[in-house]
Amino acid sequence: MIEEWFSNNPNLPTFAGPTSLFRFPYGNPEGADVVAWGVPLDLTTTGRSGARLGPRAIRAASTMISWGKSFPAGIDFKSALKAVDAGDCIFDHGIAQDFVERIYEFADRIVSANAIPLTMGGDHFISYPVIKALAKKHGPLALVHFDAHPDTWPDDEKRTDHGTMFYHAVKEGLIDPKKSVQIGLRTYVEDHLGILCLDAPWVHENGAKKTYQAIKDRVGKQAAYLTFDIDCLDPAFAPGTGTPVPGGLSSATALEIVRNLNQIDFKGYDVVEVSPPFDHADMTALAGAQLLLEMYLLAIQNHLPAKSGKKTKGKNKKNINS
Repeated sequence: MIEEWFSNNPNLPTFAGPTSLFRFPYGNPEGADVVAWGVPLDLTTTGRSGARLGPRAIRAASTMISWGKSFPAGIDFKSALKAVDAGDCIFDHGIAQDFVERIYEFADRIVSANAIPLTMGGDHFISYPVIKALAKKHGPLALVHFDAHPDTWPDDEKRTDHGTMFYHAVKEGLIDPKKSVQIGLRTYVEDHLGILCLDAPWVHENGAKKTYQAIKDRVGKQAAYLTFDIDCLDPAFAPGTGTPVPGGLSSATALEIVRNLNQIDFKGYDVVEVSPPFDHADMTALAGAQLLLEMYLLAIQNHLPAKSGKKTKGKNKKNINS
């Protein structure tokens, strides 16, 4: 029976069965705490395409880490919150502007259901309509942005591009630059629009702890959005992406930073730009899946206490329900 495939059966093979994200049950946003969904879009890439295959690859890779308790916190993430996989956002690839509205409508449905979107890209443009839906409810968001590129290149024509969407998000008041931070950049841009930049050399020199402390100091109590472009990682750790740049973060450093972003009021999360045609041995897809798991664990630690009325202190809490 299908219920058996979604159980915590330790004998469930990683190579068979449904490939929903982390083996979450398939379902609709209504009544869920967290909604995983995919946006198979790479029509706004400026280089190599292939990210439209990212959601499928991330889901498949996630079966490798979808059992047992999380490391290092030991959280039973399958029972802490009600999470579902709502499938993929569907749009007509032959109509250039159709996808913008379709992504926004899908994200708005999740937000209107009081659920947290956990989004799989697709190229990085997909963050824009998701942020737009969240800002509609929560107001301007603090952007916590991991990337090799700033994605704030000036554009007065409202060009649909995975390198300009945060320029428009700032100009439209969807993002508060004074509360926002970019991590891991190694591409030059004249103007960061007031967003704090902790570029890759800064992270390498100062380490993970100073990095996540700086992020927390910057964001404060502002409602926030966490987006991770997989090319923030060095190509040695994530070759499967459209615009790789040498000199990036290691998987270990990125995971340590993300794991310690608890107590930030994240309203949504995404991992983007996983491009399976350029991947090797599913390395990039697995990195994307692991990052999504860490984001889901942040949702458990940050949002479950508010739902239950309980307060949790400290990081790496062993059992969020105890």
